[in-house]
Amino acid sequence: MPPSLFGYDVISALGHGAASKIYVVSDPTGQIYALKHVVRETDKHDRYIEQLTNEYEIGRKFQHQSLRKIIDLKLKRPIKMGRPTEAALVMELIDGTPLDEKPPSSLRSIFAIFKQVGEALSVIHHQHYVHCDVKPHNIMRCTDDTIKMIDFGQTCAIGTEKARVQGTPDYIAPEQVKCKPVDVRTDLYNYGATLYWALTGRRVPTYITVEKTQRHIVKKQEFPTPSDLNPGVPKSLSELAMKCLRYYPEDRPVNIATVLHTLDMSETEVTMNRGQPQTA
Repeated sequence: MPPSLFGYDVISALGHGAASKIYVVSDPTGQIYALKHVVRETDKHDRYIEQLTNEYEIGRKFQHQSLRKIIDLKLKRPIKMGRPTEAALVMELIDGTPLDEKPPSSLRSIFAIFKQVGEALSVIHHQHYVHCDVKPHNIMRCTDDTIKMIDFGQTCAIGTEKARVQGTPDYIAPEQVKCKPVDVRTDLYNYGATLYWALTGRRVPTYITVEKTQRHIVKKQEFPTPSDLNPGVPKSLSELAMKCLRYYPEDRPVNIATVLHTLDMSETEVTMNRGQPQTA
């Protein structure tokens, strides 16, 4: 572990990504941050530095309590205007656990968490961006079911056609697999896949995780609904997840506001029928 990086003192290791290492660091004033560090070892590392740069350029525009704050980007170039050989993204240090490591165990928590995820996405969409990688690991669960969404490395402008497949296989939308233009409904698919997992403990089949000959399962939704797998899931919540997971973007909810409205209605229904929301 290096003693310092780009003028920040390294306190401890925090984790790692595909080509990055994340540390807890402090600046000269003693302020604590998280720092994501990438070193260019081969040409393939260029894209990871590009993602870090993208995360900085887009993420610093977001100001919301449920979105991780992006502080600074440091680049090291051997020659002026040359390719960076090293990069560091300085970010808010979050005291929390990824949702896939600490899943919600009650409908109360599911409603609380997914409302906040929806509100965070509404901020991103309002600024004409798509997160493109909504999944449990990118939702940090903090105290009292408050959350922080993280990782804007794949975030892009609405309407972007990406040159290569980007996304997480268990949560990826069909249009992402086909490198077609992404929009807010792409995030709704990722959101629906994450909600499906939270309600059932299972991952939904996607265009990457099934064989090509079995893709009709995804296209025609020939897989169990959350209510099929878990009778404790309210029908309205199960239907919401399935609507978000429709193959064609135009068949999904039109925007995140529609999703949030449905969540509110479902929570009210559960509260009226059962008293306070109980286990899922």
